[in-house]
Amino acid sequence: LATLVKMHLLRCGLQPIHVGVFNIFSQEYINLLLSMYFFFLGVLALAHTISPVMNTFFPVNFSIKQYQLLFTQGSGDNKEEILNYEFDSRDIVCLALSSVVGVWYLLKKHWIANNILGLAFALNGVEMLHLNNVPTGCILLGGLFVYDVFWVFGTNVMVTVAKSFEAPIKLVFPQDLLEKGLEANNFAMLGLGDIVIPGIFIALLLRFDISLKKNTRTYFYTSFLAYIFGLGFTIFVMHTYKHAQPALLYLVPSCIGFPVFVAKLKGELTDMFRYQENQEEKKASVESVDETKETELKKDK
Repeated sequence: LATLVKMHLLRCGLQPIHVGVFNIFSQEYINLLLSMYFFFLGVLALAHTISPVMNTFFPVNFSIKQYQLLFTQGSGDNKEEILNYEFDSRDIVCLALSSVVGVWYLLKKHWIANNILGLAFALNGVEMLHLNNVPTGCILLGGLFVYDVFWVFGTNVMVTVAKSFEAPIKLVFPQDLLEKGLEANNFAMLGLGDIVIPGIFIALLLRFDISLKKNTRTYFYTSFLAYIFGLGFTIFVMHTYKHAQPALLYLVPSCIGFPVFVAKLKGELTDMFRYQENQEEKKASVESVDETKETELKKDK
């Protein structure tokens, strides 16, 4: 739960700490340091994201060489493994392509490059973070609902930090795109926390769909459409009142309310709240992914 809260804190730029740092150091140098930090993280995240897609484009006769990056500490019997990472030549190609986007963002801070890296962070966040059951997800979303409302309506810290914090921790949407094209500079923003937090709840409902073994994705599609509805309503309210809106104020009721309503109609509400993802399911999922990768590797060879 703490990890999930930290992910949402990234969305608002660690408000109090970030403001305090700007009061001590120059905003230019702080943003430069953070840009370099997110450059390396963004390149790695993007490479991991595009790897499955890029693997389908490599020709059959593409030479695949295996590599291993190993760091150890100590010697002899006291040797301790710190890092052991295995990769192949396809991963290097993906890393090179991702580096191009990273350099583009680092030099130009273009909104397209920002969004590409931001989406990579969001997808990796949804992939890495898991909720075990629906009640935990409801508690998490409910807590962050209050948190989001307070920091947007109660203070101006979140809005101020979001505008001054130059890092791909938010998606930006140009409002003057038709007037200025790709050189647009008037943006609306959506924090990555508004994608990752509801995203891991939607992913949980997808796993619940699979556990029912009915070959349907009712709750996944319901929650996904609910997210689109909530996001659209957020944009509508924002343009109507001309004021920044806490997206979770509208996303949380939608993403929880719609699936719960459908479960109530289908008589599966108790099953939904009793669903518990166990370690065996996680292990089976990981083994399935590993087997798929091994099969693809054998085919390539």
